[in-house]
Amino acid sequence: MILVTGGTGLVGAHLLYHLIKNDEKIRAIYRSENRIEKVKEVFSFYTDDTSLISKIEWFKADITDVPSMIPAFIGIEKVYHCAALISFNPKDYREMRKVNIHGTAIIANLSIDAKVDKICFVGSIASIGSSANGSLITEDCEWNSQENNSDYSITKFGAEMEIWRASQEGVEVVIVNPGVILGSGFWETGSGKLFTQVYNGFKYFTEGITGFVGVKDVVKSMISLMNSNIKNERFILVSENKSFKEIFFSMASSLDKKLPSRKIKPWQTAIFWRFSWLLSAITGKESLLSKSSAKSAHSISRYSSEKIEKSLHFQFKKIDNVIKSVSKNYPNPYL
Repeated sequence: MILVTGGTGLVGAHLLYHLIKNDEKIRAIYRSENRIEKVKEVFSFYTDDTSLISKIEWFKADITDVPSMIPAFIGIEKVYHCAALISFNPKDYREMRKVNIHGTAIIANLSIDAKVDKICFVGSIASIGSSANGSLITEDCEWNSQENNSDYSITKFGAEMEIWRASQEGVEVVIVNPGVILGSGFWETGSGKLFTQVYNGFKYFTEGITGFVGVKDVVKSMISLMNSNIKNERFILVSENKSFKEIFFSMASSLDKKLPSRKIKPWQTAIFWRFSWLLSAITGKESLLSKSSAKSAHSISRYSSEKIEKSLHFQFKKIDNVIKSVSKNYPNPYL
């Protein structure tokens, strides 16, 4: 049997569909029943067969709570660890450490105790170091703790270290480090929020560059790696390196919305995140822009997926095609 953590998130929900289609026996961790409804929505983008969701064994547990997780590992042979907390709000740092590092340590320990065959961990390009002289970033670029890393980056790197520890204890592991993941569903969080902002007439753009990838490519590569003889390796998953301007323009075109027209410069975001932080401190409401988000909006980082492409003969879908596909699933309030 296969255990999936984070099954009610973007990657996990799409992963569950593909595993079920492969007739795998699945146990998926969830924390609240309403989150399962989001998985049903994701399944609806693939099929009208509403019975597929019932083939999943749903297991209520919290990955940061050992007693609730121990029974989840009974009879488990493979683990897909997709659960994570993503935030660029400094207030969430402790909670991110709890979920991303401590939670992953629990998954690693229980995997060792249960003698599972293999773990696939969903990391992030945030836990990969930068390259010298602006060259393409590869899996060999070491994470530098001395750099001005975001809180999210720190916790994802810490989580990855826990997975490597499991590999030293005899559990085979594969780690994927996706770029910004674009996929249907979860329109109010993560990359789904970008589609919502553009749909609602977002006017602004920056020219920072990073790696982007479709969620379907992420889960297909994960499954292929788990079914292969590859072990104790990490793989960058990036289809293309694009600027945020290119991404927003592509989204606007696909959603039939007006193109963003106002370029935001670094000094403007520097002012805005400080003002947003002050407003948050006064009102107690979440800041609209953090220091790390402002920095990433203008940073230029280009990633190489050559390793996964050669190892699996894998071909990524072009990001413009991914955006067009996702946009077709965006809920239209006028229909």
